[in-house]
Amino acid sequence: MSFDLIIIGSGPGGYVAAIRAAQLGMKVALVERYPTLGGTCLNVGCIPSKALLDSSEHFHQAATHFSDHGIGIGKLSLDLPAMVARKNAVVDATVKGIEFLMKKNRIEVFHGHGSFVGPGRVQVKKAEGETLLLEAPKIIIATGSKPVVPSGFGFDKKRVITSTEALQIDKLPGSMLIIGGGVIGLELGSVFARLGTKVEVVEYLDRIVAGMDGDCSRELQRSLKKLGIEFHLGCQVTDVKPGARKVKVAYESHKDGTRSAKEVDYCLVAIGRRPYTVGLGLETIGLSTDDKGRIPVNDHLETAVPGVYAIGDVVAGPMLAHKAEEEGVFVAEVLAGQKPHIAYHLIPGVVYTWPEVAAVGHTEEALKEAGTPYKTGKFPFRALGRARASMDTEGMVKVLADARTDEILGVHIVGARAADLIAEAVALMEFRATAEDASRMSHAHPTFAEAFKEACLAATADRAIHI
Repeated sequence: MSFDLIIIGSGPGGYVAAIRAAQLGMKVALVERYPTLGGTCLNVGCIPSKALLDSSEHFHQAATHFSDHGIGIGKLSLDLPAMVARKNAVVDATVKGIEFLMKKNRIEVFHGHGSFVGPGRVQVKKAEGETLLLEAPKIIIATGSKPVVPSGFGFDKKRVITSTEALQIDKLPGSMLIIGGGVIGLELGSVFARLGTKVEVVEYLDRIVAGMDGDCSRELQRSLKKLGIEFHLGCQVTDVKPGARKVKVAYESHKDGTRSAKEVDYCLVAIGRRPYTVGLGLETIGLSTDDKGRIPVNDHLETAVPGVYAIGDVVAGPMLAHKAEEEGVFVAEVLAGQKPHIAYHLIPGVVYTWPEVAAVGHTEEALKEAGTPYKTGKFPFRALGRARASMDTEGMVKVLADARTDEILGVHIVGARAADLIAEAVALMEFRATAEDASRMSHAHPTFAEAFKEACLAATADRAIHI
């Protein structure tokens, strides 16, 4: 069967590339190994985790703050199986939405394991044993990533688990130790901490979410400590031994060599993800990966093999669904002869805890290291009328601007709806706006977005109004 374009992998990068290519008039084939479309993000990542995050935050608010609002609910109870069932229903509806979009855009979907068998040729092995051969002059690799689990960690999917298994737990654990203080570990850790699980985090580095601005790391850690999460920073895990009902985890401090051990119900391994290219048959077309398992590409996201492109988690850059989507659109438009552009330094990052954390652009640490002269404006959520009204006073907005030109170089937010607020910063930075530009834009009152305006005022000759 012949097509204009074959895409291997139906995650956010793959299915978005398929839709955009179809819009541009191409005959597209989408190959997906698993029975459902959407990849990690829709099935065992972004969407299900956010469903549980929202449900657990509702439970936490009912337990801690409803009475402050004058709402009495009697004895609070948790139905974790129902919470998981709602999460599954959200995933199912989202996946069905992608299936509808494939039909609407006349994209042919093939379920089975796709692999290269030669230039421009992809073999699809279906679960029932049938093998299909697809041909196209252009092919996009969009196979995503898998969790990293070192062989010495005793990964058994029962007591030692990854995010995939954690999303299916339907009996509340008494205790959980998370290896890794990054986005995935902290989001899932906050879910279980809100529900009543004793959660501990062991992180190799000296702070959590180490890639984000230091102020964000400190603000988030302070907030998560209030949930009861205990942190062991600057520590290396030395042994993980799963048992039938418990798992023992040993770790050691870098600072003084102190050794500790914990026995918990679950050990969640969240130390990162690796590109998933196993069984793709890259060698058959002369493609190889780098030392991190990524596929090297040029500025057009084309690999060393002409006509073969790669996007998303299998190439360099942050492993984010929206980054993969942008790259999917980019390649489709390149193939159509257009001149698209991606501003990689303006791809926002978000941690969906509560308060949320969102950032775009340079961190203060990066500006210092580069020797870039900058100025800082901060505004705390506790000084925001809207935040006081909703009792969401934790967090702050931090704006970094060029000391000479006033151009906004970075925006870092910890607070309610930070994931949505960061879009304003991205839009302004795309047009190279200054802090003064942002400070002179009218923001509705009372809103959370006012915190961004106030931070920009603070960066503009310390002009914040409400603090």
